[in-house]
Amino acid sequence: MSSDHSVPVAASPGAPPAPIDEVEASRAPLMDHLIELRSRLVKCSIAVVVLGLLGFFFSQYILDILLEPFSLAAHRAGRDASQAYFTAPLELLFLKLKLAMLIGIAGAFPYIAWHIWRFVAPGLYKNERGAVAPFIIAIPFLFAAGGAVVYFVLLPLVMGFAFGQEFTGESTKVTYLPKVAEYYSLAIALFTAFGMAFQLPVVLALLAKAEIISSATLRKGRKYAVVAIFAVAMVMTPPDVFSQTVLALPVYGLYEASIFCAWMIERDRRKREAAEAKAEAKEAAREAAKGPPRDAGTM
Repeated sequence: MSSDHSVPVAASPGAPPAPIDEVEASRAPLMDHLIELRSRLVKCSIAVVVLGLLGFFFSQYILDILLEPFSLAAHRAGRDASQAYFTAPLELLFLKLKLAMLIGIAGAFPYIAWHIWRFVAPGLYKNERGAVAPFIIAIPFLFAAGGAVVYFVLLPLVMGFAFGQEFTGESTKVTYLPKVAEYYSLAIALFTAFGMAFQLPVVLALLAKAEIISSATLRKGRKYAVVAIFAVAMVMTPPDVFSQTVLALPVYGLYEASIFCAWMIERDRRKREAAEAKAEAKEAAREAAKGPPRDAGTM
């Protein structure tokens, strides 16, 4: 094990410090790990339940916020934005419960991520902890960025497209009858799709960090990435070209950003390896300058 992953401890008075492996120093019995895991799972579950209850208390207010893009699209179409319907007696209640559960999970995510980090960090070396931590921090921000694209761009456009399909024929007027549950399901599906898709830089950067992929591989795979991104967009968005394009274009931009991140990681790795090689060469030259060890039996 290299000295970068070790910390010195004194073997005996007057003796030079002996290196000890960081991971070995943090080793614990399996039962201790299971007890710690159970404790952290319980704490995370409590956080989800507490925030879910708070979410249910504010669910009507949050639902009203989620309906804002619908209202804007309805106003642009000349419709009464106050009219949205539910057709089953308990439909709205179940809708609020589902919303509360998602609020609990989303709200507790930073706390859950912190517990995951605290659980796995002792098994990582110091330089590995420093390398992984920025990616964990980036996950909620990238998810929020994907949600912002949905809320401020995609939902108003999708609803505007829906209202734009209305027409009046010779004998019949065809109008869009919005249902709260269907609109909510669409919004949550889009939030989930965009939030997960915006994690692409984190996934690819971690793979590059582990030397599983390289920036050259990503550059060569651009044409395949475009096909894959549009294929995933077809599955994760409503069945219209516009929604698929709105998802695919930002994700492809993130793919290009991932290539840049992988290149930066490779550049830093090359610099670190060059510095280590230089230090080893200096050490070898210093040892060579000392000359061969003298025989203890010679005078």
